Amino acid sequence: MIEWKEETIIERDIETVWSLFSDKNIKKIMPKVEEHTIVEKSETEVGAKHRQSYREGKRVETYLVETLAYEDTPGKKLKTVRFIIGKAFEVNFSFTLEKVDEKNTKFIYSGHNKGVNFVGKAMMKLANKKGSQKVVHEFMERVNQEALKV
Repeated sequence: MIEWKEETIIERDIETVWSLFSDKNIKKIMPKVEEHTIVEKSETEVGAKHRQSYREGKRVETYLVETLAYEDTPGKKLKTVRFIIGKAFEVNFSFTLEKVDEKNTKFIYSGHNKGVNFVGKAMMKLANKKGSQKVVHEFMERVNQEALKV
């Protein structure tokens, strides 16, 4: 299993940063996502499900993303999701935003990837942990850069 928890301060108010995690803006922070369509409930509910397609090179994977936790208060925003990709890996992650002050937001990105079958478990043992950390840092930087554009 690969786990991560990273945090940073974004020099934007919490509502501006939170808007990037809405369905209509998700492709800004996740440019490899080609489709993100609600199929059950609404995007602001626990139990919401989205059909998502993700491109990695020439390969496109489609899977169902389920919202496990959702919180939207003036001082804290949280969204936790889970999906299984390629019938081999369970991906579970959370975006947490905490209001620092009127112009600054703490962004916490945490989660884990784990194998769900023999192939997935074997591949997790061979996974490049540094490469995974690089992906996490690139994502956090993309969120920061997109927040500065809004």
